[in-house]
Amino acid sequence: MRRMVRETSLATDNFIYPLFIGPGSGVRREISSLPGQFHLSVDQLAREAGEIEDLGIPSVILFGLPSRKDEVGSEAWHPEGVVQQAIRALKKATPELCVMVDACFCEYTSHGHCGVIVDQALDNDATLENLGRLAVSYARAGADVVAPSGMMDGAVGFMRESLDEEGFEAVGILAYAAKYASGYYGPFRTAVDSAPAFGDRHGYQMDPGNIREAIREVALDVEEGADLVMVKPALAYLDVIGEVRRGFDVPIAAFNVSGEYAMLKAAAEKGWIDYDRVMMETLLSMRRAGADLILTYHAKEAARILSKGP
Repeated sequence: MRRMVRETSLATDNFIYPLFIGPGSGVRREISSLPGQFHLSVDQLAREAGEIEDLGIPSVILFGLPSRKDEVGSEAWHPEGVVQQAIRALKKATPELCVMVDACFCEYTSHGHCGVIVDQALDNDATLENLGRLAVSYARAGADVVAPSGMMDGAVGFMRESLDEEGFEAVGILAYAAKYASGYYGPFRTAVDSAPAFGDRHGYQMDPGNIREAIREVALDVEEGADLVMVKPALAYLDVIGEVRRGFDVPIAAFNVSGEYAMLKAAAEKGWIDYDRVMMETLLSMRRAGADLILTYHAKEAARILSKGP
């Protein structure tokens, strides 16, 4: 009876699984700040993608670890960059897997910021030019969706125009529309070595105290052509997800970020929580708030539990 009247459900179709791709071969190295997650070389992806597909997870999102960094992050749009190689490898191994790619520069720049720096400040418009190059490069490699995550003003519109001009009208855009300047990103920044060398990202990520601003940011991205919008982080911002759900009739994603994942892993290691139960309850809360999709490091674990049925 409880199953029959349940208002909110959780399914593997809701999951997007993050993957960290780096240089080299034969690399499958556990990430110290994200237990159970790995740095993978491109040659490891066929096996990984097969497992993901067998679990019924429909999509992955890629994050790159470049072999070199520079002031503008030019390795990000190199046609033989690790992410471009990874896209091609995934599409060859599992053609039906939806491949999304994070489109940002913090992992690729020597200073760790999300774009071009001029006089110790981020230059929004110069960064847009590079984001256009990045989006087209990923699309040429075969990406299904590009996901601008740097919170640059006008990024969605600029990328949509860049993609369309090159004939990639069918490539979607997942906008990190409401991305907060959060302390929950720490384990991720360790994983990709993207902590800023100076300053912080408060100038282009949102104030955690603001919710009306989030609605304005989402509205701008939808107007510019975003196919999906995201709230990040998820767990401390469930109210924001709810407000976006009530205000917009577009698919909404929630990013269950590294700090949220790592907290559960640490508490489970101490024996303080029933990990599986708390994990599933946490993911269900994001769905209940209104998220259609959840980007989560828990995806494979949750998919195995769901496969067992009630």
